[in-house]
Amino acid sequence: MKLRLLMTVAVTSVAALALTACGTTEAPASSSAPTAAAITITDASGTKVTLDGPAKKVVGTEWNVVENLVSLGVDPVGVSDVKGYQAWDSSVPLTNDPTDIGTRGEPSVDTIATLAPDLIVATTDLTEAAVAQLRKIAPVIQVRSADASDQINQMLTNLDMIAQATGTETRAAEVTAAFKAKLAEGKAAIAAAGLTGEKVAFADGYLDANQVAIRPYAKGSLIGDVTEQLGLVNAWTIKGDAAYGLATTDVEGLTKLGDVHFLYFSNSVDGDPFVDSLAKNAIWKSLPFVKSDRVDRIPDGIWVFGGPESMNAYVDAVVAALTK
Repeated sequence: MKLRLLMTVAVTSVAALALTACGTTEAPASSSAPTAAAITITDASGTKVTLDGPAKKVVGTEWNVVENLVSLGVDPVGVSDVKGYQAWDSSVPLTNDPTDIGTRGEPSVDTIATLAPDLIVATTDLTEAAVAQLRKIAPVIQVRSADASDQINQMLTNLDMIAQATGTETRAAEVTAAFKAKLAEGKAAIAAAGLTGEKVAFADGYLDANQVAIRPYAKGSLIGDVTEQLGLVNAWTIKGDAAYGLATTDVEGLTKLGDVHFLYFSNSVDGDPFVDSLAKNAIWKSLPFVKSDRVDRIPDGIWVFGGPESMNAYVDAVVAALTK
């Protein structure tokens, strides 16, 4: 019996030593969770960008990407021209207090470096030299700023790319669905008011050497595309640029519009050019839509180059103006 007991103890001891040496197939209860899977994105510049996992500390160099981040529930740690964003895109307000990283055209590399971001989101409008400097700090993805051949699809593509990089795809699907529902709601409201096919001309304006310069949002502009999705007609026949669908004209150019509904926006520090500067202009006062009081300024803070949530606000503004 003693011999059998000693042998049993010896076998048990050897087995314990073997397990200690080789380890077990079960992870200790206190071990950390597995790391997130890497994310690889080919951005609008054709650059393949790999992230270790969903980015959390994100810098946005342009307001449309900042808006998309906010819409996705990601608070950017750095934003170009914070005060400008707050003035021009107040319909999608910042929910945190990000660091101002400089201007949209020339973000401060030094300031961004101090933030130690996981990701920098820029647009194809930013110069290659600037992007090259930013890539030395953190991964950079560029979204296409605009595409006059299909602005709405480009807007949603940008949202999805940023969502992929930040692990917020579910939220992106919700934002997209809300935008499509808003379009359908707006179209139904326009139809119910008997306004389907109504001609609408949207523009902004500013003072240039004491003269009012007018910028039509022609066919191919984001505003123009959304307007047409509501069952309205973009009245501009002037050709816009290949990226944004924007053109230029003056007061005389407005005479070609005929009897339309004229919509505009202006956050000009010089005041409202269409009211303050053109109030006594004979050509302006002779325009059919001015005579019939079919001129409306949309509310400030709707970024007309923004994302789905800005366009939701625009739809509400158009419906309100045309059905008042």
